[in-house]
Amino acid sequence: MREAWKVSIRRACATLLIDTSLYHYKSKRGEQAELKARIKEIAETRVRYGYRRVHVLLRREGWNVNAKRIYRLYKEMGLQLRNKTPKRRVKARLREDRSDATHSNQVWAMDFVHDQLATGRKIRILTVVDTFSRFSPAVDPRFSYRGEDVVVTLERACRLVGYPKTIRVDQGSEFISRDLDLWAYQRGVELDFSRPGKPTDNAFIESFNGKFRAECLNAHWFLSLDDARSKMEEWRKDYNTVRPHSAIGNKPPISLMKGSSAAAPP
Repeated sequence: MREAWKVSIRRACATLLIDTSLYHYKSKRGEQAELKARIKEIAETRVRYGYRRVHVLLRREGWNVNAKRIYRLYKEMGLQLRNKTPKRRVKARLREDRSDATHSNQVWAMDFVHDQLATGRKIRILTVVDTFSRFSPAVDPRFSYRGEDVVVTLERACRLVGYPKTIRVDQGSEFISRDLDLWAYQRGVELDFSRPGKPTDNAFIESFNGKFRAECLNAHWFLSLDDARSKMEEWRKDYNTVRPHSAIGNKPPISLMKGSSAAAPP
């Protein structure tokens, strides 16, 4: 308007019914990226601090920001603490800061699937999948599972393909057990717990279990536990080495695994 009509700032603002201070206002958001980086640094080193304590630390460091702004950025970056963190769990991830895996053995996901033998006796199957390569290091059926049984299965799988950095699990009693937490602590593995009633937090294992049920469990009768192990292991090997997976360019999962395990799959 000023250029077209050759009028002053004051007259242009009066015509548009806006205050001249709005015209002269300069945004102060330039420091936002630096502030967000500092908030993330504090959250990573002090994992039980909420936005209020983060705000106090920032004020001590000389940041002239109010708590509302810290809360908005804190929530925007997904740093808010989960309301129901498993109690007494040393290796539990406490913040909703999930990101997609970029290489194999970075993030695993595991869960249980239920089925039964031809005799009607029920079995539980522990399924594990790598979220990057879709490789399954373990499909293990048993009549019953305890925390120590989960540790045995994981240790056997990890010796063959390596230890993951993170394992995504739900809050089942076997996964919040002291045995699994101690194993994770000793091996440097982080347990990433899903929120109660949110199966989408562990969508990779849900997808894997759907394929497992459709292509294996629903396609066979299991005469005994040994028979179930044999047929499930045969399916797992085919899934890992032959079956094309659309999410990874119709390649078999073994093609994305790194190291010697790719050349000689278990």
